[in-house]
Amino acid sequence: MTSVSDFLVTPAYAQTAGGEGGFLSAGGLMSILPYVAMFAIFYFLLIRPQQQKQKQLRAQLAALRRGDRVLTAGGIVGVVQKVRDDSNELEVEIAPNVRVTVLRETLTSVVTSTAKPANDAAPKAD
Repeated sequence: MTSVSDFLVTPAYAQTAGGEGGFLSAGGLMSILPYVAMFAIFYFLLIRPQQQKQKQLRAQLAALRRGDRVLTAGGIVGVVQKVRDDSNELEVEIAPNVRVTVLRETLTSVVTSTAKPANDAAPKAD
């Protein structure tokens, strides 16, 4: 018959049996390796793409010009009518003759841009 003390004594013997080597032994290093691998996977699949997307949005917001269609955080789509360089405000037309002033930070995306990318120049005829 197994008593309660047999269940408690066995873990005590197991703790003292494999105590050599410390953290830098193969067992200690292998116990932390899954956490490092999981962090690397999260970084490359979640964190890094989000940072690149935020960097691209900041560049688009810095390059806003008149005529660009933008989407606000509230879901309102409008056309940029006036860009104030001295402040962080834009004037956006959301309907004919209806203009609102918004902050750049409230824009979530640039729907269409009137600016041409630098690499879309017309090819030169040789």
